[in-house]
Amino acid sequence: MTLTVDTATPAGDGILRRQRIRESAARTYARSFPIVPVRAHGMTVEGADGRRYLDCLSGAGTLALGHNHPVVLDAIRRTLDSGAPLHLLDLATAEKDDFTTALFESLPREFAERARVHFCGPAGTDAVEAALKLTQTATGRRGALAFTGAYHGMTAGALAVTGSVAVKEPLPGGGEVTRLPYPYPYRCPFGVGGERGAELSAAYTERLLDDPSGGVVPPAAMILEAVQGEGGVVPAPDGWLRAMRRITAERRIPLIVDEVQTGVGRTGAMWAVEHSGILPDAMVLSKAIGGSLPLAVVVYREEYDGWRPGAHTGTFRGNTLAMAAGAATLRYVAANGLVERAALAGARMAARLDGLKGRLPVIGDVRGRGLMLGVELVDPAGEPDGCGALPADPALAVRVREACLERGLIVELGGRHDAVLRLLPPLTITDEQVEAVLDRLADAIEHAARAAA
Repeated sequence: MTLTVDTATPAGDGILRRQRIRESAARTYARSFPIVPVRAHGMTVEGADGRRYLDCLSGAGTLALGHNHPVVLDAIRRTLDSGAPLHLLDLATAEKDDFTTALFESLPREFAERARVHFCGPAGTDAVEAALKLTQTATGRRGALAFTGAYHGMTAGALAVTGSVAVKEPLPGGGEVTRLPYPYPYRCPFGVGGERGAELSAAYTERLLDDPSGGVVPPAAMILEAVQGEGGVVPAPDGWLRAMRRITAERRIPLIVDEVQTGVGRTGAMWAVEHSGILPDAMVLSKAIGGSLPLAVVVYREEYDGWRPGAHTGTFRGNTLAMAAGAATLRYVAANGLVERAALAGARMAARLDGLKGRLPVIGDVRGRGLMLGVELVDPAGEPDGCGALPADPALAVRVREACLERGLIVELGGRHDAVLRLLPPLTITDEQVEAVLDRLADAIEHAARAAA
């Protein structure tokens, strides 16, 4: 079901029409939000029709400071006015040196002290490719351990370790990947839920790797997300993450943590690994580190730096403007308490959503960490599974998303059945905006639920 929004202006109508004609069938967000943004500031996006929207998508988590934040614009203008070269492959520049300094200052100290950084192509998926290639080079092995529900990107290696069957089905082969159960309390892969499900996941992983007839050849790496984003905003329990670190360390398997969406304060810590205290062997970073511009890196322990020159290269590894904007963003987040702000605002939103769950049976689960929240919508008339989870209701989720847009709220879907409303507001969200988002969301869910009854 597609919502048709009257853009009210010939220009807006024409742009949408030409997009439908010219762009590929693979476009996604444009199908969910048929609007033509013309201006944006902070959390507010204005369309060509003059309507304003509160943006709870934030470029899929890219816009830590929201749209066109002054500190980002100032960094870009200063760089442009300085005459600095905007493209220099991987040559050393003052902007790259400053970004690297800001990045290392933001990382867990013990990790940063013995780390190297590799600048990748401008998307997170290339950084995943680089991390996998790095560990394959260092270990001499080929396979990887990955998890159900994972999302790591759309290029071949990243897609192989991604969990979604829908995006993998059209492609030949999936690489040498062993799929492991990710703890998901609401829809527990072991049918028990809660802490016990996480314990069983860790026990299963350990025993599988040690079983000489388990069919798993020693892998080059394990890759995981501390909070699965596209997989439905499922946070990994801290104890489970510590278990994964112990299991991989004892077996000399490099641990890669994908922080593309969770980084730069999103979860209420600068980096999501800090909640559990683990130190991975490699971290994949993108999205918010570029201050709204394309930038991706992999940071890793220096002993893994066994690459030959040109082993993983690309034309657009030196985005000067993104480095300037990214350094400014990293320092602004740290200096202005936005990590703590994300934790407090996220807890406030989660508490109210939990209250909403108590009176709206179509809300099956509310979860997340910091300003990375998910609301799973279900069919209350359906048959619960062994853990009490009701069937997902993706059709209702689509109607809620449309109702949100009608009310001036941009919210996207995710999760195993595309039935999870995902909230990724900027870290700069105000208390008034928190209330406005929750009011509009609650009204949209009630409206869509009534219409479905």
